[in-house]
Amino acid sequence: MKKCYRFFGGLLDTQVKWLNKMAHNGFRLIKAGNLSYEFVECQPDQYQYCIEFVAHKSYKNEKEYRSFLEDMGYTVFYKNVNLNYSICKVRWRPYGYGTGQISTNPGTYNKELFIVEKKNDGRPFELHTTNADIAVYYKQIRNSWLTSTILFVGLSVWQYISSRTFSKEVIIFGIIGILLLIPVLCYQKEIIRYSIAAKTEE
Repeated sequence: MKKCYRFFGGLLDTQVKWLNKMAHNGFRLIKAGNLSYEFVECQPDQYQYCIEFVAHKSYKNEKEYRSFLEDMGYTVFYKNVNLNYSICKVRWRPYGYGTGQISTNPGTYNKELFIVEKKNDGRPFELHTTNADIAVYYKQIRNSWLTSTILFVGLSVWQYISSRTFSKEVIIFGIIGILLLIPVLCYQKEIIRYSIAAKTEE
């Protein structure tokens, strides 16, 4: 067995590339923790991996979606985006739908992602196949980053209004907000690209 420690946060593409690289080198995922990944040896390229963002889903919808994927023959692992080790937590996710806005532990807390595994059949592994579906999926991820961006920019502005100076807090919150804006813009670019492609298919 091989155990690796990594934290990718919201870098979904980086995480899935790493998992598929491990599979290419002959390691199959058997367990995913907050910081750890456990693998067993397998034939190189025997498995393929996708990562699915599910933080916007309610507990019921997330369980139904997981059952749907497992019924298709896939193996599904929960994975966190944030690092939280405490219990009995509640988090508000304004980018979620319905009861998906409330995340609890036990429940959907620290289960923002699915790592989805399938046996390699020589075909690309994609959970979203149409351009319209991909655009909608990227909107959900963009909105999660946008929520954090607005939060930190708002904190920066609030600190400035309170102190009337560019304090350390104002600068730090502002810088974090600007950095979080980068993935927002990247996902927005992809949304536009896939939305345009979807319209040409109509």
